[in-house]
Amino acid sequence: MYQRISIFAGALLALTSCKQESTSEITLNYPETKKVDTVDTYFGTEVKDPYRWLEDDLSEETAQWVKAQNEVTGSYLEEIPYRKQLEERLKEIWNYEKIGAPYKEGDYTYFSKNDGLQNQSVIYRKKNDSEVEEVFLDPNTFSEDGTTSLGGLSFSKSGNLAAYSISEGGSDWRKVIVMDAATKEIVEDTLVDVKFSGISWKGDEGFFYSSYDKPEGSELSAKTDQHKLYYHKIGAPQNEDQLIFGGTDAEKHRYVGGYVTEDDSYLMISAAVSTNGNKLFLKDLNDANGKLVTIVDHTDSNTNLLTNEGSTLYLVTDLDAPNQRVVKTDAANPTPDNWEDFIAETENVLSPSTGAGYFFAEYMVDAVSKVMQYDYDGNLVREVDLPGIGSVGRIGGKKEDTTLYYSFTNYKTPGSSYAFNPEDGTSEVYFSPEISFNPDDYVSEQVFYTSKDGTKVPMIITHKKGLEKNGKNPTMLYGYGGFNISLTPSFSTAMAVWMEQGGIYAVPNLRGGGEYGKAWHDAGTKMQKQNVFDDFIAAGEYLIKEGYTSSDYLSIRGGSNGGLLVGAVMTQRPDLMKVALPAVGVLDMLRYHTFTAGAGWAYDYGTAEDSQEMFDYLKGYSPVHNVKAGTQYPATMVTTGDHDDRVVPAHSFKFAAELQDKQTGSNPTLIRIETNAGHGAGTPVSKTIELYSDIFSFALYNMGFKELPNPEVTKKEIKG
Repeated sequence: MYQRISIFAGALLALTSCKQESTSEITLNYPETKKVDTVDTYFGTEVKDPYRWLEDDLSEETAQWVKAQNEVTGSYLEEIPYRKQLEERLKEIWNYEKIGAPYKEGDYTYFSKNDGLQNQSVIYRKKNDSEVEEVFLDPNTFSEDGTTSLGGLSFSKSGNLAAYSISEGGSDWRKVIVMDAATKEIVEDTLVDVKFSGISWKGDEGFFYSSYDKPEGSELSAKTDQHKLYYHKIGAPQNEDQLIFGGTDAEKHRYVGGYVTEDDSYLMISAAVSTNGNKLFLKDLNDANGKLVTIVDHTDSNTNLLTNEGSTLYLVTDLDAPNQRVVKTDAANPTPDNWEDFIAETENVLSPSTGAGYFFAEYMVDAVSKVMQYDYDGNLVREVDLPGIGSVGRIGGKKEDTTLYYSFTNYKTPGSSYAFNPEDGTSEVYFSPEISFNPDDYVSEQVFYTSKDGTKVPMIITHKKGLEKNGKNPTMLYGYGGFNISLTPSFSTAMAVWMEQGGIYAVPNLRGGGEYGKAWHDAGTKMQKQNVFDDFIAAGEYLIKEGYTSSDYLSIRGGSNGGLLVGAVMTQRPDLMKVALPAVGVLDMLRYHTFTAGAGWAYDYGTAEDSQEMFDYLKGYSPVHNVKAGTQYPATMVTTGDHDDRVVPAHSFKFAAELQDKQTGSNPTLIRIETNAGHGAGTPVSKTIELYSDIFSFALYNMGFKELPNPEVTKKEIKG
C-alpha cells in the first residue's frame, strides 16, 4: 500500500513536531509542517505561499514529509475495527472474470481478460478460425508489484506488427515497444519520452506518435507546453524520427495528435492550445510532395475526422453546432464553407461512431444513451434497441466487420458486452459477468433539483430497495463538473460494497460537464466556475431536504477537477458534510498552470496572470488559499499519488498542510499518498482495493459507525 515508517527524531527534527488531536478513540499526532517566507505578487496583491517547498518532488525533505504523513494516516486507518472486513469484501466482490469486446487484427481475434484479482488485464488472442486462446501480452509481467501498466496497443494495417506503450509508476510519460505479432518477439529498440499520444500506423512501414521535449528538472512536475508529432519508421533509431508538426517558436501547441485513415490515404493532424478547441489539418499520403492542407484554422471549436469514403471526409464538429453534428466535405476543398450537414445537430449531445459500413449516432438524453443507425447516404436505418436505461459503449469497428460489439452498464448493473448485427439491428449477449452482487436488490432513480440560480440539474441516486428516508443513511455524493466530460451511468464494483452497507451513491450532472453540450460546459468555466460548486452544494442540500441523509452522514468525493470541486465546496460550506474526500485534486488555482501540461486547462479555469479580475476570482475559491483558521472542517482524507504528473501531488500536499495547521475541533485531516502511483490510470487492482477499503472505512468511522452498518453481508446470489 503506502510506505510505513517510524518518525525518527534526528532526520525530521527540523521538519516536524507533534500536534495532538483526537477523534473518538483515535489520537492523532500530526507532523507540523515547516513554513517558509515565499510571497508572490499578483497585480499589486501579495500572496503568501508558506508551503512552496513541498512543490519540489526531488527534495529529500519532501520525501521525508511524505513518509511522515503516510505514517500518521496508516496508523489512524489501522485503528478502524472493520477496515479489514471491507477489504476482504472488496476482494470477494472484485474476484470475477472480466472480458473485453473482441476485435480482429490480421489472422487473429484479440480481447482483454482479467481472471478477477489480477493487477492488470491480460491481452489474449485466438486464430480467427479457432477457439484456442493464447496469451498475447501480459502486463502483469512488466513489474513485480503491478505498477507498470499497458498504456495502449495498436496494430499495423496488416496486423503483422504491434506497438504498445507502457506506463511506469502511473506516469503519463510512456515507452513504446514494437513486436512481431506472429512470433511476439520485440523487433527494435524501445521508444522513450512519449506523452499524451496515440499510435497510428501507416501500412506496416511505421507509425505516428506525439511527445514533448523532456523538461529540465523534474519530469514529473516541470512545465511541458510544446507538443510535437513524429513519424517513426520501423527499423530506424528514434533519433532519426521525422518531425511532422510542431516544434516552432512562432506557434506552440500543447496537444498535437496524428491519425491515419483506415484506407491509409490521409493523415489528419489536430493541434490545440488547451483542452477545448482545435485546429485541423490534412495531408494526402498518396502524394509524396503533398502539402499540409488546413481544414480549420482556429481553436474556437472542436472538429475531428470520423471516417472517410475515398476523398469524401466525414467530420464531427461543434462549429456552429454546440451539441455537435456530422458534416461531409471533399478532401480537395475541406474548409467549413464547403461543409454539408450529414447528421444535423439536435437538442441532445451527439457522439458518433462508425463500423460495418454504417454510422451510429449516440445521443445523451439527460445523461442516458440513445443510439440511431444511419447508412452512408445519410438515411436513418433504425433506432438501436438497447438492453436498458444506462450507458452504451461505442458501437464501432472496421468497415469490413460484419459483427460489431458494444458494452452496456448503469449504476446498479455490472458492465456486459453485446454482439450487434448491423443488418437486422439485433443484439445478443456476448459476455455477462458472474458477480457476487444482485442488481435486483437495488434501485437507481433520476431526479432533477434546483441550483442556486434556478438551473435544473439532473442527479441519479442509487441505493438498496426499501431504503428508509430517515436522514441517517451514509451517502457518497460524487461529482466532477468540468472539461466537457459527462458522467453517465456506470457500475462501480467498489460502490457496490458501499451500497451493500446501506449506503447511497448519488451522482449529479454538474455544469462544466458535457451532458447538455457546449453551453452547459461553458456555464461552468472561468468566471462562471462557481456555478459548478453551487450545483454540487445544491445536490447535497437536496439529499438532506428529501431525507436521504443529513450533514452527519454525508460524504463528498471527486478526483482531479472533481478534487478541486470537493476542496472548494468543503472550504465554502464546511457545515454541509461530515466527510470530504478530495482525490488527486487541482487545489492551488494560482499556480496550477506552472506544472506539466497544466497551462492547457486555462479554457476551463483561466489563469492568475490573465487579469486582476481573473486573479481575484481564482483566489476567491482556490482551496489552498481559502482554508481559514478557527474553522471546523469535515473529517478529510486527501488522496494522491507520488508519481502523478497530470495533477502534481504538491496541490494535495499544500492543501493538507493548510488543513492540519488551521483545523478547529477533533475531525481528522489526513493525507494518503500512494507511492509509485500516478493520476489513476493503470493502478493495480490490489492498490485500488486497498484505497477503497481505506476510503469507506474512514468515511463510515467518521459518520459515527463503530461497526459496519450491515456487518452480516454474505455472498450474494450469482448473477450472469
